[in-house]
Amino acid sequence: MRTGRIRSGVLAAALALAVLGAPTTAAADQKGDPFTAAAPAPTSAPYIDITMSRPSLVDVARVTGHRVFTLAFVLGDHSGCNPSWGGTIPLTDSRIIDDIRGLRAMGGQVVVATGGAVGPYLEHNCRDAASLTAAYRKILDTVGTNHLDVDVEAPIPHDMVNTALARLQAERGTTVTYTLRVQGDDYGVDPYSVTVLRSAAAHGVDVLVNPMTMEFGSSRANWGDAVIAAAQATLNQMRQIWPGRGDAELKRRLGVTPMIGRNFNGKIFTQSHARQLVDWARANRIGLLAFWSVGRDNGSCAGGGVSPTCSGIAQGQYEFTRILAGFPG
Repeated sequence: MRTGRIRSGVLAAALALAVLGAPTTAAADQKGDPFTAAAPAPTSAPYIDITMSRPSLVDVARVTGHRVFTLAFVLGDHSGCNPSWGGTIPLTDSRIIDDIRGLRAMGGQVVVATGGAVGPYLEHNCRDAASLTAAYRKILDTVGTNHLDVDVEAPIPHDMVNTALARLQAERGTTVTYTLRVQGDDYGVDPYSVTVLRSAAAHGVDVLVNPMTMEFGSSRANWGDAVIAAAQATLNQMRQIWPGRGDAELKRRLGVTPMIGRNFNGKIFTQSHARQLVDWARANRIGLLAFWSVGRDNGSCAGGGVSPTCSGIAQGQYEFTRILAGFPG
């Protein structure tokens, strides 16, 4: 996923690094059935770079009627295992907390995302599962939510992270989403992401799997078809990781997150692709739709390149947010 300091990267190099350091979790570490709790109700929760002062959650909700958003990103700060917005803004920052409170007063809610494309990851700065669990508690308590999204775009100490997430779920029933890189539309998420999910299953973490359906290779002419194919391929991988679970249950734990407008790989996710995705998601009763990002959901730089503040295509203000508001429907 890209932050407000949007940047391109070499996915192949990241994959190589990830796979080299990806040990497989032993089956003996199994802590229990990962799907003991009911899946959360399906929702649309587009990402917003909350480190940027505009747009505000309240303004977007007032204009669009959409009231659920994923806040990106909480990182570790210079002192270490201390969660902060973007690694520099205090978690208690009044602008951000007041905006969240304003959204909640309108009946809204938020998901908080850690990780992303730019570190330092909180998951790296915290040295053990106990300190990471405490950091996660601090995030949820400060923000006032019980839904945590771990966005994995670099190797993490996955067994330690999943130990912390399992403890968090045991304590407070936290909804956990893993947002993961896609390798290809016929492949699904990359090998290291599969390792992270296998570790989650071994530690008994109930996860919603959210593939980043952006910046991957595809031979399909229609990018909407490619995005859906990548989601279906991810579902096939989930069947292998949780073989005892039925398709309906697995679909409720599947998300899809494209990047609206222009992608770095030259593909363009259009409004018609968004409608196609909503129709598919509704028909398959998946658990989550999102996109990167609300701050890009405008046409102020139509015909331009990839920008953190506009989609690069002709569109109305918050048009994608309005389209995804039709899910679940």
